Amino acid sequence: MKLIILDRDGVINYDSDQFIKSPEEWKPIPGSLEAIAKLNQWGWRVVVASNQSGVGRGLFGMDTLNAINEKMVKSLAQVGGRLDAIFFCPHAADSTCECRKPKPGLFLQIAARFNADLAGVPCVGDSLRDLQAGAAVGCQPYLVLTGKGLKTREDPALPDNALIYPDLASVVADLTA
Repeated sequence: MKLIILDRDGVINYDSDQFIKSPEEWKPIPGSLEAIAKLNQWGWRVVVASNQSGVGRGLFGMDTLNAINEKMVKSLAQVGGRLDAIFFCPHAADSTCECRKPKPGLFLQIAARFNADLAGVPCVGDSLRDLQAGAAVGCQPYLVLTGKGLKTREDPALPDNALIYPDLASVVADLTA
């Protein structure tokens, strides 16, 4: 099974320092939806793993998060793409949960759900915590320079084996070449 794990905000859609708090604020990064559709066509299982601390902070509720994700899924369907699952951590940043990236809890849930060994599985993120969570379970980290990626690229804690790409579409172009 070919599996890839994507962060949402800053990878698939534009990020905001104020959080994406409504379906109206969710806007795809050009080429990202088509890239996911291409992965699907090449037989990849595409999973999203996303911190959504806005829920834990009370900035928006589960109904709003579901509506945002529904907009993403419908937008993907319009270009022939789909997600196999969406995993998220709803807890606030000060939580001691195991699912908030950089902890690997979401990735362990994905491994269990798909009965998969995550060694070498591509994980695509724009922030250090995305890549650290994936690296902790043996994923191959891919940093995209969209979202917070330019800043993350300069972080000395960036995993040594991180591959750096301009955006999700360029990652997918390499994976499907």
